[in-house]
Amino acid sequence: MAIKAPFQLLMLLGIISLASSLSVSSRHDQENPNPFLFKYNRFQTLFENENGHIRLLQRFDKRSEIFENLQNYRLLEYNSKPHTLFLPQHNDADFILAILSGRAILTVLNSNDRKSFNLERGDTIKLPAGTIAYLANQDDKQDLRVLDLVIPVNKPGQFQSFLLSGSENQQSFLSGFSKNILEASFNADYEEIERVLIEEREKEPQHRRDLRDRRRHQSSEANVIVKVSREQIEELSKNGKSSSKKSASSESEPFNLGNRDPIYSNKFGNFLEITPEKNPQLQDLGILVNAVEIKEGSLLLPHYNSRATLIVAVVEGKGEFELVGQRNENQQDQREVDEEEEEEEQDRSRQVQRYRARLSPGDVFVIPAGHPVAVSASSNLYLVGFGINAENNQRNFLAGEEDNVISQIHRPVKELAFPGSAQQVDRLLKNQKQSYFANAQPQQREEESQRKRGHVSSI
Repeated sequence: MAIKAPFQLLMLLGIISLASSLSVSSRHDQENPNPFLFKYNRFQTLFENENGHIRLLQRFDKRSEIFENLQNYRLLEYNSKPHTLFLPQHNDADFILAILSGRAILTVLNSNDRKSFNLERGDTIKLPAGTIAYLANQDDKQDLRVLDLVIPVNKPGQFQSFLLSGSENQQSFLSGFSKNILEASFNADYEEIERVLIEEREKEPQHRRDLRDRRRHQSSEANVIVKVSREQIEELSKNGKSSSKKSASSESEPFNLGNRDPIYSNKFGNFLEITPEKNPQLQDLGILVNAVEIKEGSLLLPHYNSRATLIVAVVEGKGEFELVGQRNENQQDQREVDEEEEEEEQDRSRQVQRYRARLSPGDVFVIPAGHPVAVSASSNLYLVGFGINAENNQRNFLAGEEDNVISQIHRPVKELAFPGSAQQVDRLLKNQKQSYFANAQPQQREEESQRKRGHVSSI
């Protein structure tokens, strides 16, 4: 009597096939839009002017029900020109801020002091909800690019910014107070308070109002990003601290992934990561931050995360990812079905499904916990990721010489789980001499391509 393998082992069978060739028949390809990929056009422009822009990615949970656990996480992108400043504001959300490119000066205000930090590519820092901060691009030539993971504290999936300085269509939050409250609080006449702290367009000269209107033609909130002089940049950068190896364990200072040794590294790529267990800023949110460099023509080998859901942004380069899930994961079924129909639907959905997509700069893709994934690079690829629910997360590789979880399966179980013998499975697993990263072209195929190139060259 044949022994049926459990569903989990059947999935491993599909994964071994993916690990060996990253190719299955075309009939398994995703015909519907890939729910795990968010192209750059999924970002909504909150505002934009000649000095920069701020864009917000659509809500994850509105894309697919599989992202229900991400309903309280948003992704925000900043981009600003050289010598510009994001004016002071605070938000009703925690921010994990990561510098993608450029050089910045971040100033964080507390009740009794302020701290300034010189930030560069790879620097990451947490801004707790309610923190007033402002960010300047101190570079003379390069744009500043920042990626923020936003965790709202009031309403799931929604957050608000409170600006100290007002613009035409968004007033300073100070203007929301009554005249009596403002006069009593600042111990001054309302006219002075209004003139000094609150913009009143009616009292501006007409030529200044016209000039400001022309500058705002692209945005209703153009004053959020303003131009600053070199002298002002120098003043802001005084006493600014830079990240260091020690700051990785700091509760308030920036930390840089590049200051740590990669957790996985070889000639094909590097994988840098800071987990909540290693950093107090990430610990209370249960967030991990990582950066992955995959060399052109290389592959991040198939693996999955035990607990963490990864939100990954493509910073530079192009490539492709393949993710293994179950069929119809992207469908939001709103029908009311009885138990018998529901069981039948579950049986139909228990089919391995490959979700594949090409990656370009600005794209974002999501890797849910437990879903095997592999990423290949057609040009040097640089990724930055945030991991949700990352405490005690375990990354399990499914191919490679080291840390290969499949190789740990007992031989008798291999005999039962796979169509090949245990000896054949072990021999197959040992074919790959690299770990974590490898050549995206199988060795036999690469040798064949070299022979063909040599033949053409001789002709």
